[in-house]
Formats: sequence, C-alpha cells, structure tokens
Amino acid sequence: MTLVGLVRVSTDKQETQRQRDALDPICVKVFEEKVSGTLSVDQRPGLQAALDYLRPDDLLTVQEVDRLGRNLLEGLLVLTDLFERGIGVKVLDGIAVGEHTERSLVLDLALALAEDRRRDIVRKTRNGLEAARKRGKVGGRPTVVDGDKRAAILARRDRDESIREIAAGVGVSVGTVHRVLAGHVTDAQINAARAKLIIDKKLQRTSKPHIEKLAELKTASEHRPVAS
Repeated sequence: MTLVGLVRVSTDKQETQRQRDALDPICVKVFEEKVSGTLSVDQRPGLQAALDYLRPDDLLTVQEVDRLGRNLLEGLLVLTDLFERGIGVKVLDGIAVGEHTERSLVLDLALALAEDRRRDIVRKTRNGLEAARKRGKVGGRPTVVDGDKRAAILARRDRDESIREIAAGVGVSVGTVHRVLAGHVTDAQINAARAKLIIDKKLQRTSKPHIEKLAELKTASEHRPVAS
C-alpha cells in the first residue's frame, strides 16, 4: 500500500509548507496544485496527475479532508471517483483522521463542517474589515482578541499561513494564535449537529452507527475548555 500525497491551496500567495511538512516524510510522491473555486477532477492538474500515478490499493494522502474539495459537493465527487478506482484516502488531521476505502458519515461530516467553516470565516472576515473601516482603526497590538482579530487569525490559517506569520500579521503573540486555533477546533465539533442536517438534506441517508458517532462528537464539544 503506497501513500501518495496531495497538497492544495487556492492562490499563488498561499503557503504550502505546512501541508508539505506533514506529507513529505510519509509519501513516496507529493503532488501540488493551486486552484480556486469548485472544479471537476479533470480541471484540477495536481489531482489529475496524482490519479494518473496512483494504482489500486494505494492511498491518496491529504493533511485534511477539505484538501480534496473546497465544498461538500466537490469533495464527494472526488471521493466517489477515487473509490470507484479502488483507491483509498488517508487523512492526517481533523475528525476524519484515518484510512478510508468507502464513503462514510464521518467523511461527509468533515467536508460539510469545512464548507460551513469556510463560509463563516469569509462572512466574519468581511464584517470585521467593514467594522474596522467604520471605526477608522489601524495597526496596534491589542491585549484582548476580539471577534475581528479572531476572524483574521482563522482566515489566515485557512490560507495555510504559519503560526508565526499569523501572529506577526494580526499583531498578537504566538501563544494567542495557538489559543484561538485550539478554541476553533472545538467550535467545529459543536457545529456537528448543524452539519448533520446539511448532510441529511443533501444525501438523504443515515444509520444508527452514524448517529452514535455524531453523539460522541457532540458530547466532546459540550465538555470543551473555554478558549481565552
């Protein structure tokens, strides 16, 4: 079983090193692409090159499942294509961590959460920038992370910036960035119930094991620590 990596970012300005650091040590080859928007498999050169290289029983390896697609539909199309070819998926981080050879609720849930998170980040970033412009605020190193700064940190992380790059760009400490990101992970878990509704509407299927898995995620989120 061979691990073949896929690195994906949306623009040339985004860094790929974080994904590279995770994939390079364990994959025999890593393919990279910089594409934006919802694209079919044949419009994604990096993914297409990886598919040409992969053989049945190999594992296409990604740091997080949303590297397969920018939204639920795109991700599901890629997964379906892979599984039909006899190729599995290995996910290194997130709630879908592990090896997968067929569709499951946890994969669908991870993609739905990523889509929901991305929309939320875009909305909060836009609102935060607009609010900052209205207040005429520029620069400064705040002692407390407000909603605007938190949105900026999450947006920069979604663009694959490193912790130090985010801290310098937003004007907070490295420790503050770690705390915000840690809090955001549990925020994603608490959104699991809402993501289930999205999946049910789009896929119209569920089962007892799936419900039990969702309940475990919800229980974990209810005992989350409060991020400072």
